[in-house]
Amino acid sequence: MIAKIISFSAHNKFLVILLALAAIIGSFYAIQKMPLDALPDLSDTQVIIVAKWNQPPGVLEDQVAYPIVAALLGAPRVRAIRATTEFGISLVYVVFQNGTNLYWARSRVLEYLSKIIPSLPKGVKTAMGPDATSLGWVYQYALVDDSKKLNLSQLRALQDWHIRYQLQSVPGVAEVAAIGGYQKEYQVKINPRKLWGYHIPLTRVLKAVSKSNSEAGGGTIEFSGREFMVLGKGYLKGIKDIEEIPLGRDAKTGTPILVKDVAQVALGPARRRGVGELNGLGDAVSGIVIIRSGENTLNIINRVKEKIKEILPSLPPGVRFVPTYDRSELISRSIRTLKETLF
Repeated sequence: MIAKIISFSAHNKFLVILLALAAIIGSFYAIQKMPLDALPDLSDTQVIIVAKWNQPPGVLEDQVAYPIVAALLGAPRVRAIRATTEFGISLVYVVFQNGTNLYWARSRVLEYLSKIIPSLPKGVKTAMGPDATSLGWVYQYALVDDSKKLNLSQLRALQDWHIRYQLQSVPGVAEVAAIGGYQKEYQVKINPRKLWGYHIPLTRVLKAVSKSNSEAGGGTIEFSGREFMVLGKGYLKGIKDIEEIPLGRDAKTGTPILVKDVAQVALGPARRRGVGELNGLGDAVSGIVIIRSGENTLNIINRVKEKIKEILPSLPPGVRFVPTYDRSELISRSIRTLKETLF
C-alpha cells in the first residue's frame, strides 16, 4: 500500500500539490474560526429557571419551586433537577445528560414550563437564565466617578439604562449583569387613622397607585382634514405625581380625596444591590459580561472593549471604566506559551 501511494504521488505531482495547498488553506481558515479560550468547559449542560414572587421561602418553595420541579421530571434526557429558594426568588437548575445540545435543552424546558405556568399563583414571574455555561463570565468592569458628583444610585441607573443595553448588542454576548449600587424607590406610608376617617380600604390605595403608572390610548380624532392621536399621559415621574392620585370623593363635601390626604409619599432608602469592594475601589457599581455557549471568547472580549471605547464619549464627565477581570490576558498568555512550545 505504501509503494502504491508513493507511485501515485510521483506520477500525479500537480494533484498532490493542489491537495497540499487546499489542506494549508483549510488549516488557516480553521485557525481563524477556532474558538479560543484558556479554560476547558467541563460544565454540565444545564438550564436555569428563575421564579420571582414576593413571598417567604417556604411559600415560594411549596407553591412555585416544587410544581416546576415536578413538571420537569418527565423531560427527555434530564439527569438531575436542583432548586434553591430565598426570600422572593427561587432558582431551578435542570441538568441534562452529557452531550445534549444546549439550545435543544432550552427548547424542551420552555415546552414543559409553558404547561405549568398557568397553574402557578398569580403574581409569579418566571424566566430562563442566559444561554451560557458556568465559564461564560469572561469580563468584568467597575464604574468609577472621579468627579464625585454621582452617587451609587446614579451610577447604577447609568449601568442599568445606558451601558448594559449597548454592551448586550455586541454579537455573542448573552447577558450583562450588574452588581452593586442602589435602586431608587418611592414609599407610600399610609396613615391608618386618616384612611379610616375617609372610609377608604387599603386595597383601593394599592390599586390606585399601581393602575396610575400607565399610559392610555384614546384613538384618533379628525379636525380640518387632519388626524390627531389622543393619548392619556399617566407615567409617574416623581413624588408629586403619586400624591395627586385620586382615591375617590368625600361623601360630605364632594371634594376629591388624593393619596396625599391619607398617606405620606417620600423617596425611600434605595435598596442596596450586592455592594462590595472591588480591587481597592471601595463601594462601586460593577458590570459582568457573560458570553453565549460555544462562542469565541477572545474575539468577543475584543468586541466588548471596542464597544466600551464607543461608549466612553457619552458618559458623564469624570466617569470611567476600570477593568477588574479580563480573561483575554490569560488566553493570550496561553496561546503564547503554546507557540513557544511548538516552535
